[in-house]
Amino acid sequence: MAVLKYEEIAESLRARIAAGEFAPGETIPSGRDLAEQWGVSRATAIKAVDVLRNDGVVVAEQGTGFVVTETPVARAAGARRAGSTRILGGMPFLRVGVPDWAEPPARVAEALGVAPGVLALRRVRVLQLPDGSAHSCVEAWFPPEIVEAAPRLSGAAPIAEGTTRYVRRETGRFPAEGVDVITVRLATEVEAERLGVLEGSAVAVLLHTARDQEGRPLVCEEGVTPASLFEQVDTYAM
Repeated sequence: MAVLKYEEIAESLRARIAAGEFAPGETIPSGRDLAEQWGVSRATAIKAVDVLRNDGVVVAEQGTGFVVTETPVARAAGARRAGSTRILGGMPFLRVGVPDWAEPPARVAEALGVAPGVLALRRVRVLQLPDGSAHSCVEAWFPPEIVEAAPRLSGAAPIAEGTTRYVRRETGRFPAEGVDVITVRLATEVEAERLGVLEGSAVAVLLHTARDQEGRPLVCEEGVTPASLFEQVDTYAM
């Protein structure tokens, strides 16, 4: 699939932000400047900036323009369906601890295609609601071969361009298919502490596996959300 011009501009800006050219709080080039630099219409340039805004990479400041956000933004596990990165913004999140190597739960190990006893890299985050309370906690597990090719995944420093884009840049592999499995159970002690709920509270668990263009697993995310926040209501004609 051909990359559209506004997407190319957005990816260029994202890479420059990741490289530190524009630090948090600094202003990125205006739509007018981008249009001149890339030889495109101002509407195309603004659309590129909108991609970054919707992804939470930049925010608008009156009288200044768009500045690089100081608050990391992510999506809930499984919220990466086709086109969602261009349409839906994420939510603020807190990183929990530092990335570590651990033996993944059996379901995660099976999804990643790793044998029992093999360690995978775990990155944990807690997504937040506007009032600062927890929306969900997500454990993202990466197979060893991905981490070997993209070593910054194991570091404590944030990856400004996002893990998906970083992995693609380092490995050439990118998500082509997602598989989501939703189950329900009771929160563990650790999950309850992260979510601010009582241990044993009902939670929805979304196991999201992203596979690359050759069907190989890239990452498996286990997102845990309190039942009260996961409730969905559909109204439809019958």
